[in-house]
Amino acid sequence: MKTSILKEKITSDELNGIFEKIYKAEDIELQKKRYIRVAESYEELFGAGREVSIFSAPGRTEVGGNHTDHNHGCVLAAGVDLDAIAVAGKNDENIVRVKSEGYKMDVIDLSELGVMPDERNKSASLVRGVCAAFKNRGYKIGGFDAATASDVISGSGLSSSAAFEVLLGTMLNHLYNDGKVSAVEIAQIAQFAENEYFGKPCGLMDQMACSVGGFVAIDFNDPSKPVINKVDFEFSSCGHALCIVDTGADHSDLTDEYAAVRGEMECVASKFGKKVLREVDRKEFEKSINVIRDSAGDRAVLRAIHFFNENDRVAKQAEALGSGDFEAFKALVIESGYSSYMYNQNVYTCKNPSSQAVSVALALCSDILKGKGAWRVHGGGFAGTIQAFVPFELLDEFKSRICAVFGEKSCYVLNIRPLGGIRIA
Repeated sequence: MKTSILKEKITSDELNGIFEKIYKAEDIELQKKRYIRVAESYEELFGAGREVSIFSAPGRTEVGGNHTDHNHGCVLAAGVDLDAIAVAGKNDENIVRVKSEGYKMDVIDLSELGVMPDERNKSASLVRGVCAAFKNRGYKIGGFDAATASDVISGSGLSSSAAFEVLLGTMLNHLYNDGKVSAVEIAQIAQFAENEYFGKPCGLMDQMACSVGGFVAIDFNDPSKPVINKVDFEFSSCGHALCIVDTGADHSDLTDEYAAVRGEMECVASKFGKKVLREVDRKEFEKSINVIRDSAGDRAVLRAIHFFNENDRVAKQAEALGSGDFEAFKALVIESGYSSYMYNQNVYTCKNPSSQAVSVALALCSDILKGKGAWRVHGGGFAGTIQAFVPFELLDEFKSRICAVFGEKSCYVLNIRPLGGIRIA
């Protein structure tokens, strides 16, 4: 449709049905203004009267399975109502142009889809990588222009990069492939772009949760064919708010820390002739701890212990939610948090031990929520965010005390979004 018609659809009630599925009711009017802003940005950048569509891809919250996916483990995750959106339309130039709010435009020539070393850690690498992966898998690609905006907080553990990657994949899927590429495959394409082009050795959980949406239990035993099960749980009925606390700590220079978690787990696996810990028999590992300590180091042993325990815990969390036992679920969340802190050791970086914003946030949570709520480090860790399940009667106190330490806008109360990456219109 033309941009003028698109803006009319957004302004009217025509798209309210889909907006009500992905945003809080009280946020819909603000979201409409956001989409109009992006549509007008598209017109300014690429001209009015173009044929366009609008797209959305959610951020995600990791509910269980901290640092398990990259070693083919299990995770529990959910899409949230913070998202990346785009207005996009085809061009006939074999060029992709993506202009994200607050950033310079990325321009990618589709005749050059090899890895560009100077694009490492830049958004252009993700655009190029997603396009390359579509082509490698035999799907159609072509030029398009896109204006995007994201309210998925960068460095928040809500996976702003995965939301952007899934958004790119969703655009190519609908602009050139009639929407036939599955959500699972878009997630795999997004992970490929981040691993091979951006240079971050992430697992598949972030992209999968953003692409699929809702509460999902994912088993990555075979990453090429992950087993995905929707968890039937109505979060609004549990009497708790899902809060993400942004501690404001610098999250930009931690690639080596994330890589070390994965690398040390895989180092332990290699002692058994395996590539990842999921392939290692736990009893054999426990018999060999003394030998592994000497060859891989104590931290690698502790991280392996975390993996085995956390992988088992995910199934228990999904079962607790599926049966409606939220108290059991909260106890498992706390267990997960302690395991990340003590064994996986991704709450702060040893490079800068005087900076422990996440540790401070967890300490506050323990003081406020002990015996009533649940809390844990969120996402990759080392900086960024924590996750808390806060009883409604404690929400005002929780927000007040958290914001007094980390800032007025540090506490986000989120909804679980049932839809993943989508073409809205």
